[in-house]
Amino acid sequence: MSTHARPLADWLAAASDDDLRHLFRARGVRADAPWQDFFDAAEALLDPASLTRVLPTLTASEASALVSAAAGKDAGRETEQLKALALLRPDGTPYPPVVAAIAGRTASGPPAEAPAPASSEAAAAHAAERAFTTVAVLADLLMIARESPFALLTGGGVSAGEKRQLTEAGVPAEIVDTLAAIALQSGLAVSADRRLRSSQSAEDWLRSSAADRWAVLATAFRDALPRGVRSETGGWIPPEVWPFAHPWDPAWAERSRTLQEAASLLGLIAEDATEPEWAVSLRRGDAADPEALVRLLPTEVDRIFLQNDLTAIAPGPLEPALDVRLRTIAARESAAQASSYRFTSESVAHAFVAGETEQSILDFLSSVSLTGLPQPLSYLIAQTAQRHGLVRVSTDDETGRTRIESSDSHLIQAMAVDQSLRPLALTAHLDALTTRVGRDTVYWALTDARYPATLVGPDGALLVRERHPAPPSSASTGDSIDLMPLITRLRSHQGPDADAAWLDRELEAAVRAKSVLQVTVGMPDGSTRELLLEATGIGGGRLRGRDRAADVERTLPVSSILTATIVAP
Repeated sequence: MSTHARPLADWLAAASDDDLRHLFRARGVRADAPWQDFFDAAEALLDPASLTRVLPTLTASEASALVSAAAGKDAGRETEQLKALALLRPDGTPYPPVVAAIAGRTASGPPAEAPAPASSEAAAAHAAERAFTTVAVLADLLMIARESPFALLTGGGVSAGEKRQLTEAGVPAEIVDTLAAIALQSGLAVSADRRLRSSQSAEDWLRSSAADRWAVLATAFRDALPRGVRSETGGWIPPEVWPFAHPWDPAWAERSRTLQEAASLLGLIAEDATEPEWAVSLRRGDAADPEALVRLLPTEVDRIFLQNDLTAIAPGPLEPALDVRLRTIAARESAAQASSYRFTSESVAHAFVAGETEQSILDFLSSVSLTGLPQPLSYLIAQTAQRHGLVRVSTDDETGRTRIESSDSHLIQAMAVDQSLRPLALTAHLDALTTRVGRDTVYWALTDARYPATLVGPDGALLVRERHPAPPSSASTGDSIDLMPLITRLRSHQGPDADAAWLDRELEAAVRAKSVLQVTVGMPDGSTRELLLEATGIGGGRLRGRDRAADVERTLPVSSILTATIVAP
């Protein structure tokens, strides 16, 4: 047992709940840590493994201050922060296990922080274009994840197979991981069951203007930056010194490169390392101000050209809300300043599955079209509407089985022999098909097989289902961990006599290790006596051990022992 844990245990016991929460979160303490009292907590926090985990989180200035403190110098302005991390004692000196942990490490102070110069007009224009492209591509990624969540690797990256499919959809493979990280930290995506899904908040974001989309992403990026690159005002230090922010973190070089790449993609850093005007407020810690960015973005349009070949052309960047809705009805073929979309029976059927009706589609297209509604498109929508709902999927109230019905007997016969539907184990029942498989699963299997299926509720009303319902955004920081039960448990074991509690722990540890103790015993006459004991047992309020000097067994009341020091393990 570490003899250095006692001073830290005393400090922990005297600390406020807020101080303990800050410390435990910073040190990565789990809410289910098996600690019973503050002595356990102190020993664990000074354990070499725990110190090895916390040292990489120190900023350049904190690491330099800790090295200075270990050399007997003043830690300066970082003293209080290092005390709060349980690395310095109340007197400003490091705990001996901390000195041992940083032995051989060096650290210099953070480099001088010269503010980045303002971007030129050309550099700002390029940064604005990059930000606009990033926002648009991230929207594409979220819409893909909404329809078909994609797999994540153990480390959080996107698998190579998924990247190939995303590349075919227009998302560059080299920035997929960075975009996924931006989406997660902004709450637009969540990672569940090692799959990336768009969140509920993404639905509103997708329908926001480009400026509002960018503001959400840039603000979330700023707020998620590590401590080492955050400024005192809540913004960030110059990006060129980010690589030096955490000198004891072996993974920091790669992470800082990723952060710089994300900042560049969001247009917060120009290609020549200068600072665009719209990044200034965020860098200072203020709210995002995209006004300067908006002036350089292409104007969004709210009208499209509908053509006889079942395509739609947007003469400029389509307003996001219109683009999202149009893409539920038509498949986008190209994305540029002028995007093109194609209507097919499958894309229109997808709109019906998403809750659109024939009339709602016609009304929407008529309201945004500059060329009216071409007759071929009207025919396509009408034919798809007639076919949609021919297959009705419901749950039989009596048997609990899923029932598939259709007014078209040929469709029933086709489904009964369709090899792709064999896993459903469909069984003919009168003029319908039944299965033990759940209603929703059957519905999506039929939809994938391109049957015009519709879900029907108990009252016969048509139901609209999302295949992958968007989960709520989840907090990704340690602040979501409730540490109060742990703190309450530690305080409940905090007795009035800390000295007696510490002595009991020392004696128990000595007995377990069969250590030799230098014991000071208080005698009835007020005098004291020194004994050298080889501890052999403790119980019933008494310590047993062999007296090394007299070579006899002794039993001492623990209440009479004033001090006990381990002299040999």
